[in-house]
This record gives sequence, C-alpha cells and structure tokens, in this order.
Amino acid sequence: MGDANIDYNIVFPESFITERHWQGLKEPVVILLGWGGCKDKHLTKYSSIYNERGCITIRYTAPLKTVFISEAFGYKELNATAHKLLELLYDYEVENNPIFFHVFSNGGFMLYRYMAELLHSHGRFSTLRVVGAVVDSAPGSQNVRGALRAITAALGPNTNAVLLYFLLGLFGFMVFLLRIVLYSVTKYIHKNHYDALRDHPPAWPQLYLYSRVDRMIRHRDVEQMVKAVQEKGITVDSFDFGTSAHVSHFRDFPEEYSSRCLAFLTQSMQTTAGTQKKQRFSVAN
Repeated sequence: MGDANIDYNIVFPESFITERHWQGLKEPVVILLGWGGCKDKHLTKYSSIYNERGCITIRYTAPLKTVFISEAFGYKELNATAHKLLELLYDYEVENNPIFFHVFSNGGFMLYRYMAELLHSHGRFSTLRVVGAVVDSAPGSQNVRGALRAITAALGPNTNAVLLYFLLGLFGFMVFLLRIVLYSVTKYIHKNHYDALRDHPPAWPQLYLYSRVDRMIRHRDVEQMVKAVQEKGITVDSFDFGTSAHVSHFRDFPEEYSSRCLAFLTQSMQTTAGTQKKQRFSVAN
C-alpha cells in the first residue's frame, strides 16, 4: 500500500500500548518531516517518542535536490509530494484519526507549508482533522549564510571540494537573486515558505522549539513567526533551548524535549476533544 514513488516509513504501535494511552479514542497519526540531509535512522529516534505513547507515525524526508534546488528555482515539486503523503492516510485507512505534525528545519517546513495549504484548500483533504504541530529549528527567512551552512552539512565532509564549491556558488547566487533581489516580483509567482505561513498560518495549535545559538536558523526569524501566528489569534507556544545547535535539541536535552512534545500533543488532543464536545452539545440543543 502507499505510493512507491516516495520513500516513507510508517509504524503502527502495539494495540495494548495504544489502548493504555488513548483508552478507546483513535490514536493520533504523527507525521514527521525531516530536515535536509536527514537520514531515517535519525528520524526514527524522534518517532519512537510517539510510538511509545501509542501513536502511529509516518516518517519522510524530502530529497536534497528538491529542498535546495527546486524550491530555490521556484519549482513547486514538493506540492506533489505533499499530496502523496496525505493520500497515505487514506491508503492505510487512518483518515479519521487525529493528525499531528512534527517538522524539522526549513527542509521539513517547506513540505509542511504545502501540506497545510492542501489541508485548507483541497476538497478531499479538507475533512482531515489536524490537532497540532511541533516545529523544530524552523522557519528561517532569506538567510543565505544559514542556507549555505545547511547545504554544506547536508552534503557531508566526503563531498568533492570542487563540486561542493560549485553547488554552494550556484545555490547562493540563485537564492540571493530570486529570493532577495527579485523577490518583490517573484513572490507573486512563488511566495517563499516563511511568508506563506506567516501570512496565512494554519489554525491548529503550534509549538516552536529553537535555540538562540542556532547557526542555520536565526532565532529572531522563529520569534517573529511565533508573534505573527499569535497576532492571528491562533494558539502558539515556543521554547528556546538556549545552547543546543541546529536540530540538536533532542540530542542535548532528551528528557525535556520529549516531555514538551508529548505534553503539547496531549494538550492538543484534549483541546480538540473539548471543542468537539461543545459542538455536539450545541447541535443537540
């Protein structure tokens, strides 16, 4: 089952674990969207946080060329991927379960942007129920230096030096030209992920986890996004881990990271259940 054109992993927890934690309720489906260059073994560590709480998890990381090249050139390849990932919910017959996102860095946030837009505008997906989202080390806006650091880290130390500098030069030039110099014009063709979700954030509760010392995503970009979402009247929270590097908060603070994510998931589920109960009561009366 599922789409053979995307490399994803899905995990169903043991039924007794689900029943222990959700007591007859439909367990959440947690969709984890990895950072650029993320390997599945890294994402597995995060999905285990939710599997141990009786959640279904879907893990996916977009290819590097899609994150760093397609988006830089304004080609919306990730939109098709977002559609395929949402279709998986129907393939595995969990479309009636609550959905929860866990998003990493700009690579995951770009894909999350398209999924959020589809959930809002696409007739088939508009009935899906999202209860919340955790955003880790994102989003960043028009930060060429941070983007170059990210692509260097993603390619790894074994990349040929000539190839590395060529790719960095090409990527840096395209980002600077299309996303900064000409952005006042190109945004009408393809608005960047930051502006798209700042201007029209999804209505579900959101938790932003970041660090003031992150060298790839500026903390002020995250804080400005949180402020923008808050001004729209949407439930939003944030936490600055202070000393951990980019997408390293779980590695440096495993217990606190896990407890914050699970507490937010539980709170989001309770809020949604309370809202549905009020709606049922209102209809009945």
